Amino acid sequence: MYSLRPIQPQDNPQIAHIIREVSKEFGLAAESGFAVADPILDELSEVYTHPHSQYWVITDEQGQVFGGGGLSPLQGDATILEIQKMYFLPEIRGLGFARKILELAFDFTQQQGFKACYLETTSQLQQAVKLYEKLGFQHLTAPKGNTGHSEACEIWMLKTFG
Repeated sequence: MYSLRPIQPQDNPQIAHIIREVSKEFGLAAESGFAVADPILDELSEVYTHPHSQYWVITDEQGQVFGGGGLSPLQGDATILEIQKMYFLPEIRGLGFARKILELAFDFTQQQGFKACYLETTSQLQQAVKLYEKLGFQHLTAPKGNTGHSEACEIWMLKTFG
């Protein structure tokens, strides 16, 4: 049985490992500007204690982490929250956790008084793109803010509320 909860400091090594492994699996190289290159990867619980930020992990009864995802203010446009670092081990893919995290993120966005969620992704993650479209994200013609991603993240999407 899996459950969803906010990230805790003891989760940092496991979620960093998951992000690195899943990035390798999908060919998302650090030198291309993907999240795997992010210098804060090993201390995510600290990063997501900042205002208007949250990160959730999926765990089993023993506390093993199987994936996670979060959001925080978009650098360069503090009126938007950015969906960040959604990575899942193969064992839990297809069980609806991405949708659950996104629904939590949408609720969080609105509770925090924000009107939109933004994300950047790549066509290599086609299943994720399909889910984002299904949940109301619209494709953009140019990136927003300053995510630090390179042109490797060639898909930019925005979901607005109210």
